[in-house]
Amino acid sequence: MTRVWKWNRPVTVREVLEDIQRDRSIAYTTVMTVLDNLHQKGWVRREAEGRAYRYEAVSTRAAYAAALMNDAWSQSDNPAAALVAFFGMMSEEQRAALRDAMRIVQGPETRSPEPETTENPGSSGGGTGR
Repeated sequence: MTRVWKWNRPVTVREVLEDIQRDRSIAYTTVMTVLDNLHQKGWVRREAEGRAYRYEAVSTRAAYAAALMNDAWSQSDNPAAALVAFFGMMSEEQRAALRDAMRIVQGPETRSPEPETTENPGSSGGGTGR
């Protein structure tokens, strides 16, 4: 799937094979079997092109990752504790990305109000005290 997502377009077995072969030796039939299995599982769709198929991802990598996280979270008997543990595993960079994502999802109309400022109890309201 990584290679199909990387190109973000319909790909042939031959294209995937040649890309993988830059790193290691692999048989054409192995790549063909894997892409066929992904098709049967519904992860890719395929369209005939001559005697071959072109395979295309059904969803984005981000959508797939989100579905995995949602599935794992929904399996917990204590979702709040699972989230706390998950957030505790995050790096500061990941937490910043989470905050950014929350701002996008919430939109400007649902942001929490700015905290109210109060004057110091001993203050006379900003005068000079004369």
